[in-house]
Amino acid sequence: MSQIFDALHQSATEPAGNGPHEFSAVQELLEVVERKAGRTAPLVEQSVQLARREPLWQFPSAKVVLPEHSKFVCFTQRESLAAEKFRFLATRLRHMQQKRPLKRLVVTSSVAGEGKTMVAANLACALAAGKQQVLLAEGDLRRPSLAQQLGLRELPGLSQVLQNGIDGLNNIYHLENSGFCILLAGDVHSNPLEFMDPGKLSAFIDRIAAGFDWVVIDSPPVLPLADTSIWMRLADAIMLVTHPGVTAKRQLQRTLETIDQSKLLGAVLNASTEATTNYYYYHYATYAGGLQVSSSTAK
Repeated sequence: MSQIFDALHQSATEPAGNGPHEFSAVQELLEVVERKAGRTAPLVEQSVQLARREPLWQFPSAKVVLPEHSKFVCFTQRESLAAEKFRFLATRLRHMQQKRPLKRLVVTSSVAGEGKTMVAANLACALAAGKQQVLLAEGDLRRPSLAQQLGLRELPGLSQVLQNGIDGLNNIYHLENSGFCILLAGDVHSNPLEFMDPGKLSAFIDRIAAGFDWVVIDSPPVLPLADTSIWMRLADAIMLVTHPGVTAKRQLQRTLETIDQSKLLGAVLNASTEATTNYYYYHYATYAGGLQVSSSTAK
């Protein structure tokens, strides 16, 4: 996926707040790092053999209750252009999976507020629509938000597994009408590094990953936390979410220096409203005020 692509959208209640100069700086940095990653990342020319999976309905179910203007368009606006862009992204990932071992995907950002959780959830839903079994795992144990954003009741999650050594499969839930499963963060902790033993976490992720085609991990931001480094070491690939007007150029530069370039697949430009020679601009009047989506067409 050696290109900057992206999806996505922004509700009318959230103004873009970025100028052409800020956008071009972010775009330039991402283009440079992706050219470098394209030269260094090896491709494994072999098909990925997927084992037989247990039916998703064997996991307990959880009901999603989304607010009226939810950003999870793959749940609520499946025919919208924004949802179509996530399906395009999912298709590209499935094509990559046929050429290299690719299952555990970390979705992260430089700082908080760039939309990584929204991207991770929509992407999980889009991947599941392709008849693959998908697990969305919440790796941010400091500031988890998936339960609230999806309208889920409080459920035990990853923190209970790591602290109490319980069977993590019991904490996986099948989301009704979504086609994929979720492992929430569980209890909130100010310093999860105290119990995030890399060996124990790796063994647990290996175990649950065996039952899924994709494990999409919504990790904490890269800066200034050390938590994300643990997740990135366990990942097969990393996807970076950046938000023009929120991500500062120096923060993005530091993030790109931190990420293993051989694992960096590309970047999602969230809430982009700029139209340049490499981007088409679309306007889809779904929400009040419209829905803005940008999609990269670079080859």
